[in-house]
Amino acid sequence: MIEDKNQNKTSLSELGEFGLINHLTKHFKLKNASTIKGVGDDAAVLDASEKQTLVSTDLLIEGVHFDLSYMPLKHLGYKAVMVNLSDVYAMNGTAEQITVSIAVSNRFPLEAIEELYAGIQLACETYNIDLIGGDTTSSTKGMLISVTAIGKAAKEDVVYRNGAKETDLIVVSGDLGAAYLGLQVLEREKQVFQVDPNNQPDLDAYTYLIERQLKPEARKDIAGLLKELGVKPTSMIDISDGLSSEIMHICSKSKVGCKLYEDKFPLDPQVISTCEEFNMDSTMIALSGGEDYELLFTVPIADFDNIKGNPNFSIIGHITEENQGMNLVTRANQEIALQAQGWNALKKE
Repeated sequence: MIEDKNQNKTSLSELGEFGLINHLTKHFKLKNASTIKGVGDDAAVLDASEKQTLVSTDLLIEGVHFDLSYMPLKHLGYKAVMVNLSDVYAMNGTAEQITVSIAVSNRFPLEAIEELYAGIQLACETYNIDLIGGDTTSSTKGMLISVTAIGKAAKEDVVYRNGAKETDLIVVSGDLGAAYLGLQVLEREKQVFQVDPNNQPDLDAYTYLIERQLKPEARKDIAGLLKELGVKPTSMIDISDGLSSEIMHICSKSKVGCKLYEDKFPLDPQVISTCEEFNMDSTMIALSGGEDYELLFTVPIADFDNIKGNPNFSIIGHITEENQGMNLVTRANQEIALQAQGWNALKKE
């Protein structure tokens, strides 16, 4: 007898919108003193402290930003929160609240949405974030997730994209390119599965890459780390669309140029070995991959001694005069103009 996959699955219509919201949010606890009222009223209430408020929002759409054939819903919920927290941390701030709105088609039972919210709840608990509201509605096809993150920073601590100065050092946290390669591995295995559904993939050689793609971590630690070192960045951005795109944003806003040095890019050994296997150029992957959610920032050259040798950071270049352009210096000491070849949300396939 063939088992009905939808047996013991609960239709969302059985709960209704308010019942669904109550069901999904009843286990979320408030942790931040700035949250006066969370879910359950016409609007959330936040305490307007003397600090500045940081707000960032992102929209994730099935088939554009994620593929549920290999993205578990719990991981998707977690990642949807990370994408937004990363933007707050990129302003040198502390994230405190999120709102989550979802639109889902009737192919998703309650149990699937519970999985999604389990990931959201894990992110909130891990990063000390309050879920304070959102919305649920139906979609004619697929799933859409919109998350808004709200954070705080003292006025003197906020870091923008437009403060980079000539001779500043260009610094990146963590390593680059792994998330993009994780996506390539998952896409390859999807193709194999479609040809042979009985094939069991062996992904042991790619564990770090896949984790970076499916369960990235926002760099909550960097602001505190820099404060301990006595360093305030002159500009900062998170790496969501690729290193080249992000440094070009900083240069454009700051009206400066830059030199990035190919031999200084931090690459995980799995990135190097997988690039060789896929016959890809690791420098191109580091420049254009995206979704690393590391922080890219500039610091005055006087802070060199504070940054150098710190295992969390790599100095990968320096800021130049605007008329020198934005360039990559290769291992052969050739200069190549940078191009924004990373993710473009509006690009037609």
